[in-house]
Amino acid sequence: MLLALSPSLIPPSSYLSTPPFILSSASKMTGCHRSLIVMAMLSSASLSLAFNQVSFSPICTIRDYSLKNLHGKKQRHREHIALPLPASVQSDDMVTQSSSFSPSHIPLSLQNRPSHVLSMEEIKPILNFKSKSSGKDKVLNVTGVHHLAVILFTMPFWVAAMKITQWLGDTIEGFDDNRAKFDFTGKVWCRVYLSMTNSYPILEGDVDRLKVGPNGKMSEGACLFVANHASFLDIAVLCTVLDPVFKFIAKDSLKKFPGVGTQLVGGEHVLIDRTNKRSQLKTFKQAINYLKDGIPIMAFPEGARSPDGRLMEFKGGIFSMAAKAKVPIVPLSIANTHAVMPSLGFLPVQSGQRGELRVYVHDPIDIEGKSEEEIAREVKEALLRELPADQHPLDYEAGLNDAEKKEMVQA
Repeated sequence: MLLALSPSLIPPSSYLSTPPFILSSASKMTGCHRSLIVMAMLSSASLSLAFNQVSFSPICTIRDYSLKNLHGKKQRHREHIALPLPASVQSDDMVTQSSSFSPSHIPLSLQNRPSHVLSMEEIKPILNFKSKSSGKDKVLNVTGVHHLAVILFTMPFWVAAMKITQWLGDTIEGFDDNRAKFDFTGKVWCRVYLSMTNSYPILEGDVDRLKVGPNGKMSEGACLFVANHASFLDIAVLCTVLDPVFKFIAKDSLKKFPGVGTQLVGGEHVLIDRTNKRSQLKTFKQAINYLKDGIPIMAFPEGARSPDGRLMEFKGGIFSMAAKAKVPIVPLSIANTHAVMPSLGFLPVQSGQRGELRVYVHDPIDIEGKSEEEIAREVKEALLRELPADQHPLDYEAGLNDAEKKEMVQA
């Protein structure tokens, strides 16, 4: 409404995409007319938020890379392209950042990138308390309050969509095989949530691998996705960027979380009870069956969230699933979620745009003829090549000899 009341408050980026006849007649419009125009623009933007990242910049435009998912929607992958600016608005300190999604244009070593982790003074908490479940200290700041408001506003729609989709799937035979439509409600919510909180991640690397065929499955066949696990925010980020039907391997304890728990149970994801060996064997077989049916599995080989964002040692057994199902492993490097939502944050403490949320899709790792130790090493090296320095284990490079370090940098 403020935009409608005062043309001077409309950001310069709006003029870049506004038709000339509107700008020329803006001075003749009444406040009511401007309000109607702004409301129409907001309505259009709201509809696109569910599937796309909306970005406004006075110095960049967006080139779209569209991946068609199984429901015919399009997910956007961004490349910023500098636009010529009038001399009156140019300044010496303007910096245009550009990024390409071709793997050949993406640096394999990110060691020189600055850390985005905030100090307590930068977080500026407005509330400090202890978590009842873990007993650990938690903080909430203004950014967290914003996230909480978005969650409370959008979650009822998500829960309603899950209930309706689940009822249709249970009632109509063949309506929702593999709970693909049910899971899609969660993907939509994650995209809306991250868009409304200015935290939509950038997707880079082998993006074509995420394309799906007419049957809704990956065109290149199923695979085992593996990623580093640095934050609770990883789940929303992965649901946003992974367009194909897939199933998480997750801890059974996540069932108690509102929204997320309902999605995991209703979507028939692979839930592991670490205290029950029979349950572990059952879920192991369930995951292999999904892979053989052409449905990818998403797993965190560390087995738990890293307390400081640094990659931890892998748990055993994850990679043997791929060996049993004879599918490749595709590593996903998730950068900076630990800075956006650290372990001490009850909710995110800064926006994903400020913290540079980023997911890199690596080339698949062929596992034929390799031991689990060899596979684990290749996965770890791939993940680390696209993670910032503050997500590397402190003792990892110390354990490599000079030849191995050189090979890792040149890979």
